[in-house]
Amino acid sequence: MAVRPLSPELEEIARRELNEDPSRAEQDIKHLKDWLAKQPHISSRQDKQWLTMFLRGCKFSLERTKAKLDMYYTLKTALPEFYTRRDPMLPENQELLKLGAILPLPLPDDQGRRVILMRNGLNDPEKFKLVDMFRINIMIIDVLLEEDDRSTICGTVIVLDHSRSTLTHFTQFTPSLIKRGTTLFQEGYPMRPKGLHHITTNSAFTTIFNMLKSFMKDKMKNRLFVHAALDSLHEHVPKRILPKEYGGEAGSLSEITEEWKKKVEAKRSWLLEQEKYGVDEKKRPGGRPKTQEDLFGLQGSFRQLNVD
Repeated sequence: MAVRPLSPELEEIARRELNEDPSRAEQDIKHLKDWLAKQPHISSRQDKQWLTMFLRGCKFSLERTKAKLDMYYTLKTALPEFYTRRDPMLPENQELLKLGAILPLPLPDDQGRRVILMRNGLNDPEKFKLVDMFRINIMIIDVLLEEDDRSTICGTVIVLDHSRSTLTHFTQFTPSLIKRGTTLFQEGYPMRPKGLHHITTNSAFTTIFNMLKSFMKDKMKNRLFVHAALDSLHEHVPKRILPKEYGGEAGSLSEITEEWKKKVEAKRSWLLEQEKYGVDEKKRPGGRPKTQEDLFGLQGSFRQLNVD
């Protein structure tokens, strides 16, 4: 599979900000494939588009890319609760997709970044737990990264709406779950997070917000915003790209939800195929398998991550 050609706009950003050099593309891809062939513990996709996505996320540093690929598959194996039951046609997933709890918006912002709207609290907490929401969120993020070069090249901005969140929802945000989620996205994914905006918060949110910040890198802490009103959000995220329910001009939530439901359903075979990739810690060079303690610092949990 060839690498998708970029628009002139994205090509220039990739060159200027990510050190992308088309004349080195084949050489870089070959280097990664040769390296993967020498990693007996990693079972990885090796198509050019996939490896290029990781190179872009690591600004074409080959050493950083190799470390990121290893960590991605290590965390994927370590977190089966996020990476199993990913068939979008399963009844539970159909119900969750209809909620539209995570919606990459159709238009980029003024800096070309992909904006992702997340609406916590849409799920019935007695029926669906936070880990179920994480699973659906990751499915959509995976489809986005597979299809949208802009999200990797220009970066992403996340808007979190807490208007539907209740105390029952917030109590599911355990330190363990937050640590696993933040580690996955900060250490495993080749993403360029550019901003995290919280809106319509309530008193219960403060505790979760402080806990979330404690697991974040300093760079990301500096990109956190809490908005008391939509007017404040509009100073960072233009109205033209937001759904009309948020004072915007880019269609309705129901339209965007249906669009993403169809996108994920269309990628069913691709999502199911990804389940075969991961790591086998018993084959990791050096003879020291990664543990939950290594990855998440979870005291008392030393389960090794074995995949046959």
